[in-house]
This record gives sequence, structure tokens and C-alpha cells, in this order.
Amino acid sequence: MIRLGILTGLQVEADLLRALPRQAPLVACSGADAAHARAVAWDLVERGAEALISFGLAGGLAEGLNAGTLVLPSEIRLHDGSLRAVDPTWREAVQERMKGLHPSNGRMACVPLVLETLAEKKALAERSSAVAADMESEAVAVAARRAGVPFLVLRAVADPWDAVVPSPILTALATNGSLSVFAAAVELVRQPRHLSALLRLARDGHRALAALRTALNHLGSLDPP
Repeated sequence: MIRLGILTGLQVEADLLRALPRQAPLVACSGADAAHARAVAWDLVERGAEALISFGLAGGLAEGLNAGTLVLPSEIRLHDGSLRAVDPTWREAVQERMKGLHPSNGRMACVPLVLETLAEKKALAERSSAVAADMESEAVAVAARRAGVPFLVLRAVADPWDAVVPSPILTALATNGSLSVFAAAVELVRQPRHLSALLRLARDGHRALAALRTALNHLGSLDPP
């Protein structure tokens, strides 16, 4: 059996993977830090991973991709503009098992930092032709090519094209990918104008995590064929 390695940016994403079968994959969380993600992705390979997945939440770039929309891209656009294709056989097998969930197969863009404004999202969408963006998929793609192993990306939109992650959340993110509710609350007291955006992200993030949980239930296993 192929040993699977899965990279997430947040602990809440990694927690979802506990529902996978007993043949548990190697799971690592890079803490929503694109630079750290490269080291963590390679560490998965060194720990024995023979296939890699970038899993978790994503920022939406395309209109029509609502919160909770699953994204199963056929390719990703790296920060330098180059393209990397995921393993096509693996992706087709996962898509077949996710019938009824209607995942988008649009391109995923890779970003080194969280997109903080709608203008940044719009500019990235225009230059990348991507439907969503995340911070870990590039690290997975780079490690996969270096190791000569297949990779896949499975994400769900948490902040649609017309929304951004409010600054209190960014401030509250710890280096291990956990979220400090206290820190977020303190920052919100300082910047109460972010309350509506924070409430929307909480609702939309819940939908995205629920979509990922449903996808895992449908799949049973993320292992390549």
C-alpha cells in the first residue's frame, strides 16, 4: 500500500483527517506559512510518503464559487507563473468517487501570503486564470517533483471572491496552524469594523469545513489508485 502524506495549513483542517480509515496517512500542518510549508512537505517525503496531497481551505477567485465549493484542480499555477499538473489518474479516480458533490476542476493559484484585499484577489484571478488560491499546494507540488511522487490537491472555498480574511484572524493564527480565539477577540475589540467580515468568515468557513468532511465521507480513503 502506498504511504500517503497530506499537508494542511491549519490544525482544524488536519483534524478532519482523523475520520480517515485506520491506515492513517502521514499528516502535517505548516501553519499557514508558505515558506514553512516547503520544509514540512519535504519532511513528509523523508518520513516515507510516496504520494502527497494539499488539503484544506482556499480563497475563492471566480464568481459563482460559493463558500463550501470543493475544488479538485487538474493543475496549479505556482507563484512564478509556471504550471504543474496533478496526477491525472489519481484525480479522475477521486472525482469519480465524489459524484454528486460537483467539485470544480478549475486551476488553483499558489500564493506566498494571505490575500488581504479584494483588489489582490481580482489581480491574481486575472493573471492566473485560477478559480481559487491557497498557500500550501506549491510546496506539495515542488516536493512531489523533487521526490518523483504523484500529488493531488483537494480544497474547499472558505472566503469567496467577494470576501477576504479579516485581519483579526490573521493576527490570531499561531505558527502551528491553530487559532487563538482570545487573540482574535482582543484584535476585534481594537478593530470592531471587522465584526461583519469575521461573522461572515465564521459562517463560510463552517460551510467549507463541512464540504471537506462530506468529501472525506464519500471517498473513504484518499489513497491513489
